[in-house]
Order: sequence, then C-alpha cells, then structure tokens
Amino acid sequence: MVRCLGGDHGAFEPLVRRYERVLFRVAFRLTGEYEDARDATQNAFVKAFEQLHRFDGKRRFFSWIYRIALNECLNLRRARRPQESLTEGFAAPDTQAGPFEAFAQTEARRRIDRAMAHLTFEYREVIALRHFADLSYEQIADAIGVPEKTVKSRLFSARQRLAGLLGVTGDANDGTEGN
Repeated sequence: MVRCLGGDHGAFEPLVRRYERVLFRVAFRLTGEYEDARDATQNAFVKAFEQLHRFDGKRRFFSWIYRIALNECLNLRRARRPQESLTEGFAAPDTQAGPFEAFAQTEARRRIDRAMAHLTFEYREVIALRHFADLSYEQIADAIGVPEKTVKSRLFSARQRLAGLLGVTGDANDGTEGN
C-alpha cells in the first residue's frame, strides 16, 4: 500500500492476488449468488483502486477493502428483486475424491449454502469471515467495526442457529470462544 500511495499503481496487483479469493469467498457467503459475489469482489477492487487516497494507513488493508466489498454486497442485495431466490450455490467438488465423495461434498455445501441463506446478514457475515476467510476474532472485529466480544457473541449465536437449520444436535461451538 505504501508503494501504491506513492504512485506505483502496479503495486496494487499483488494486493488483488493476495485478497481476491478470500473476498470472493466472503462475498459468495454473504450474497448466496456466484455472479453477485464476482461482481461485488471486482467492484470492491475497482473502487479501492479509485479511492487509494482515502486509505488510512493506521488500519489493515483487508479491513478497508472488506468494508468496500461489504457495501457492494449490500448494494447487490438491495438491487435484487424480492421474488428472486438464492441459487443452490456454487460448489466445486474435490477432484481428488471419488464420485461418491465428490457428490457428498457438493450436497453438504448446498445444504450449508441453503441454511446460510436463512441466517440474518450479521450472522452470515461472522460465519463467513471466521470459517471461510479464516480470520481471527480480532481481525473480524476490526473488519466489521464491532468489539471482539460482540463478534464472539454473534458467532456463537450464528453457529447455534446454523446447527439448528442443519438439524445438527450438540454444541455448535468450535471450542475457541474462551480463547
């Protein structure tokens, strides 16, 4: 970012390569639509590039671009007609697995995608950032602008709700809430 801010626009490309997959995964989990996630991710990078002068060097780049991507996801959701349903989800099967395992993985992903679509946006957001972007609680708190305790609380509630939607019994906690 220092190089970008200094006028080296070619330095933005490594940032795109580093963060495009994680932003896409989060956008997909938030929008539930493959094409919407692609659009949100691409638009976020374009807007970030156009607004480089607004980047606050005291914050993490991911937190900044995540907020831009989040706004793009929200804009796409607002633009979606209410009668449109979420797709079954885009799930690429594991090519190393056999056909039965690949089918089972695809079906599991579809079930999760359908269940995620029934969560509130705040719950989907923390689940996506924790489990699909592999962010720490501190990073999630920074990215969404809430205290770390709020992140933990939302994540616990989101896991409980998701487990209920999936028909999973037992503790939906990953065992890290106390850490």
